[in-house]
Amino acid sequence: MTRAAPHTIAGIDPQRLLAAYFVLIWGSGYVATRIALLDASPFSFLTLRFALATLVLIPVVLWLRPRWPSTRVEWLHIIVAGVLMHGFNLGGSHYAQFLGLSASMSALILAFQPLVTAVWLTARGRDQLAPLQWLGVAVGLLGVTAIVWRGLDLRTMSVAGLACALFALASISTATLYQRRFCPAVDLRSATLIQTAATLALFAPLAWLVEGFELRPSLRLLGATLFLVMFATLLAVSALHWLMRRGAATRVTSLLYLTPVVTLGVEWLIFRVSPDGLSLVGAAAACLGVWLVTRQARAPGTPKSA
Repeated sequence: MTRAAPHTIAGIDPQRLLAAYFVLIWGSGYVATRIALLDASPFSFLTLRFALATLVLIPVVLWLRPRWPSTRVEWLHIIVAGVLMHGFNLGGSHYAQFLGLSASMSALILAFQPLVTAVWLTARGRDQLAPLQWLGVAVGLLGVTAIVWRGLDLRTMSVAGLACALFALASISTATLYQRRFCPAVDLRSATLIQTAATLALFAPLAWLVEGFELRPSLRLLGATLFLVMFATLLAVSALHWLMRRGAATRVTSLLYLTPVVTLGVEWLIFRVSPDGLSLVGAAAACLGVWLVTRQARAPGTPKSA
């Protein structure tokens, strides 16, 4: 029996297009966040970001009329996944930089997510990587380390900042696996609105009580926030969850190794920061690592669903 060819767009697999979009936006998002935090405190900026995201989504969801969660348990799982992904992850990573941890160190710590995912799923018997895929995880992490090496500054590291970054790593690693496990069939349109509203409810009181809602209105803050709302919060996160539904978790999260490569290019375009030789070698290593992890459709053995 002949197997039907997968649907393509202009001859390109839509899954590859979504993966490319996710990497491009996720990498650019680090630069946009860096710009936004020049004029806002972390919780205040995140409150603004998710307030705008919620306002944009309400009319869109009312017009599209997606399926809503049918049980309280389903609502709870969606909210937990959203607070982990948007609230704890972004809150931790942003506040780590606010407390003095360099952006390079934050990026390096968060780059451990594919390794954390691979180790967790392997330990639970839910995924099995081939030796070359394990090599790809290691090579990709070394590549990210080389990319950010120039910006690492141990003098800016504090225990509180490091704790916030590790908290963000645990949160995003848990969030991607949690949503894949407990929200496999939710409508991503309604789920995204629920998650942005829940995250807004988390950050709004923190912004007011901890920071006094500190914002300095500027065009750069507006531009960075609109970019992150439209392309990252609303689209890139949904793309990540869509990819997680259709691919092995380690293969999908390994794409995060490519985000520092994109960040290098965006920083060169905007700030004219030229990458050094070590960064270029690291970029090549990160690409090689992702290729090694994703080149096989399935590792030996039959993985269980995560």
